[in-house]
Amino acid sequence: MADKKFTVLDLLNLELSGHDALYLKCIGGRRGLPKAITVPEINRPGLALCGFYENFAENRVQLFGRGEAAYLNQLHKEKKSGSLKDFFKPELPCCVFSYNLEPTEEFRQLAEQNCCPILQTELTSTDFTIRLNRAFSNVFSPRQTMHGVLVEVYGIGILLTGHSGVGKSETALELIERGHRLVADDIVEIHCVNGNILLGRGANTMISHHMEIRGLGIINISQLYGVAAIRDQKEVQLIVHLDNWDSNKAYDRLGTEQDYKELLGVKVPVITIPVKPGRNLPIIIEAASMNERLKKMGYNSARDFNQNVLKWIETGEAQATYYGNNDSY
Repeated sequence: MADKKFTVLDLLNLELSGHDALYLKCIGGRRGLPKAITVPEINRPGLALCGFYENFAENRVQLFGRGEAAYLNQLHKEKKSGSLKDFFKPELPCCVFSYNLEPTEEFRQLAEQNCCPILQTELTSTDFTIRLNRAFSNVFSPRQTMHGVLVEVYGIGILLTGHSGVGKSETALELIERGHRLVADDIVEIHCVNGNILLGRGANTMISHHMEIRGLGIINISQLYGVAAIRDQKEVQLIVHLDNWDSNKAYDRLGTEQDYKELLGVKVPVITIPVKPGRNLPIIIEAASMNERLKKMGYNSARDFNQNVLKWIETGEAQATYYGNNDSY
């Protein structure tokens, strides 16, 4: 769940567009806008409106579609709206009317008395449910921040990590120059969606597409290279750790054993690239990205190389090559 309290007012102020937009507006109960939404789920209150409150999910957002609105109108015509008094529980965060439907005057007055916000959307009940669940998945997902640079290389989201001054930003800048895209520099916020997808973006969206280059200062990537050189968020699919070269350290030369780092319960593959003068890090990272794409397609170069070597040894050709054809020794 999100660290800070998420309120009905926050729901109204979500900056969503396109197929994510909720088109919400408040039409009543404004005093209750500071109410917290503690459960990221939706409830259709048909049974509760009929007076059946056993297992009533009063702490969820209550969605009123055509059926619920028609029932409210029937209660109004039969002058039985007084039965709605038990509906407004203190834990009730808000009521949402889809299809731009309007509540009855009695319902509106009870909502005002109980400080329960009434929201309205032009979306259908089904569309609103899908979009709100998607928004809740983002807002309430577990998250953490990491020091690094997140870039997209050949469609793979790569998180560059390493000690300060190792060259993360400079490497990312060269990748951008080669046509790849920047997601975030310095502080990357990662949140887990659906339990197995890690989405990364800048911790501060206002400055996420700026980079600090030592000796040059702060540069704006979108202004220098255009909007095609940036993106707002990207799935973290590979971690590339840049490590200062240490001649006493044994680095992986075959790639048959894959290291992983666990972030928010999800394992992400990690490769360590030693950094020293003369190494072309952007080309190495591009190769790592393409190799990761091949792995996702089911092809593992290191594994196939190892199997081919074993087959070559089993055929006896290796022994013949080593000992030669002269049997006199």
